[in-house]
Amino acid sequence: MPDSTSASDLALRLAVEDAVVRMFVATDERDWSLLEKCFTNPFTLDMTSMVGGAPSELTPGQVVQAWAAGFKPLDHVHHQIGNLRTEIHGDSALVRCYGVAFHHRSHVVGLKTRVFVGSYELSLQARSDGWRINRLVFKLKFIDGNPELEKSA
Repeated sequence: MPDSTSASDLALRLAVEDAVVRMFVATDERDWSLLEKCFTNPFTLDMTSMVGGAPSELTPGQVVQAWAAGFKPLDHVHHQIGNLRTEIHGDSALVRCYGVAFHHRSHVVGLKTRVFVGSYELSLQARSDGWRINRLVFKLKFIDGNPELEKSA
């Protein structure tokens, strides 16, 4: 049975998924100026599966400040995503994917890494300059490794 997906549908899907990949790569490379351009204003961050509380509504600058400070003690951060399921409806999109995040510190005693395993739901909006993420939900499955990696000396 032939696939009825058009080239323009595939190009649109690729543009949406590239926006998601850009956010993770900018985070890992600590390219804070690029990261700030990945989000809408306001942006909703929901990490409640890890930290409790309620989702936060932030400006892109606030996201960058928080992530830059949080990752500063770490030598390496590496996000890997896969199993993307992408839905596009006009100027909005939803990407669901599995994700693994590795945090590493070279000069600690004991465990040098921490791994977060879970899934992401990212909502995006089309803008004149491309797709921007307006909501990120992380659904934690488990954490393994050093739970206090940032505090280790």
